[in-house]
Amino acid sequence: MTIIKDTITINSALLNRGIVCDLLMPDEMDMNQPVHLLLLNDGQEIEALQLKQILQTLYDNNAIAPVVIVAIHSGEERLQEYGVANRPDFKKRGAKADIYSQFITAELLPAITELLPAQTFASTAFAGFSLGGLSALDIAWNNPELFDKIGVFSGSLWWRSKEIGKGYTDADRIAHAMIRETSSKPELKFWLQTGTHDETADRNQNGIIDSIDDTIDLIKELEVKGYSRTDDIRYLEMVGGKHDAPTWAKAMPKFLCWAFGK
Repeated sequence: MTIIKDTITINSALLNRGIVCDLLMPDEMDMNQPVHLLLLNDGQEIEALQLKQILQTLYDNNAIAPVVIVAIHSGEERLQEYGVANRPDFKKRGAKADIYSQFITAELLPAITELLPAQTFASTAFAGFSLGGLSALDIAWNNPELFDKIGVFSGSLWWRSKEIGKGYTDADRIAHAMIRETSSKPELKFWLQTGTHDETADRNQNGIIDSIDDTIDLIKELEVKGYSRTDDIRYLEMVGGKHDAPTWAKAMPKFLCWAFGK
């Protein structure tokens, strides 16, 4: 079994531009049998992530079930399209996150269905890196009828509605507030990763970098909702891990085995 790569461009009326997507899938996949689907933000990073090689190794070791990966390239307005829908941060970034979410649900997923008309997906996951991880969390959380699993690599969970020093408290973190303020408990499972060298910032001076604090606090919000740390949430903290593609490449096999392992 070898990995085949195809590149498509989806002309989005919502975003008013063409979105390049790389598709990765095994060449011997039986399209009459259920396989999995993974959407990946910042899909332009798949070469740096060595994703094709990682997949090849996992398939050679019979470690994962067949999965179609749709790696969505970000555009020039990444800082506006990624984020949390209808909740821009204190610098008004993420102002188009609602439109990007609509692109995913109303244009991208139907395009994939049209491209693979015989395919029934056993599960659908959405993952991303940094701000792309925040975006994946937002979109899957608010569309649980379309997604089953969420992967957040070094997520920008610091995303906040107030600037530090100008009235900010931890209650102003946008992703945490989104989860806290949702009345329902979506049927989702969560995989989150941080690295001990993700950053150096430590706004509360507790000796733990913000990226780890913010991720742990998000897990606590999920547990308050009723999610189980054992059954529903997987957290990977990588000693020496940085905010970069080589770190995420090391974490990727663990995520893929968690999401699609046999």
